[in-house]
Amino acid sequence: MSVFTRTVAMLAFVLAAISPLSASSADAKAPAQAVAETKGLFVVVTDADPMTQMMAMVLSTQTLKQGRSVQILLCGPAGELAISKSKQTLVKPLMKSPQMLLANLIAQGVTVELCPLYLPGSAKSEKDLISGVSVAKPPVVAAAMSEAGIKLFTF
Repeated sequence: MSVFTRTVAMLAFVLAAISPLSASSADAKAPAQAVAETKGLFVVVTDADPMTQMMAMVLSTQTLKQGRSVQILLCGPAGELAISKSKQTLVKPLMKSPQMLLANLIAQGVTVELCPLYLPGSAKSEKDLISGVSVAKPPVVAAAMSEAGIKLFTF
């Protein structure tokens, strides 16, 4: 599947997920309750594609603006987002990079962790991480992912 096709499919899914559905007033209560019970998101980003990474950051930002919590785990190629001297790609129409939005999320108190397998598998160390990113501890991540009211999103 091409990057373009994946991105279009992901955007279609997101738009479908956030579009209002026509329903009777009795049915309308169930989605409202589900939204009210959602405390926040646990976002796992693994994709190397800047557009996919950007969408993860945009949705995380919007979730935070709606008063819900966000926690981010970077793994695999997306681990480069946590490296201070990594290449940044500006994405239209915002003309910002995923790293810029990630830094803004960190500044707003979002917990951002790097997969513990990333650094040993690269020539990088903890001193190469951007401020506010820590190495994840699997038991802590597992507990956060399974917390009541937390939805898991993977990109």
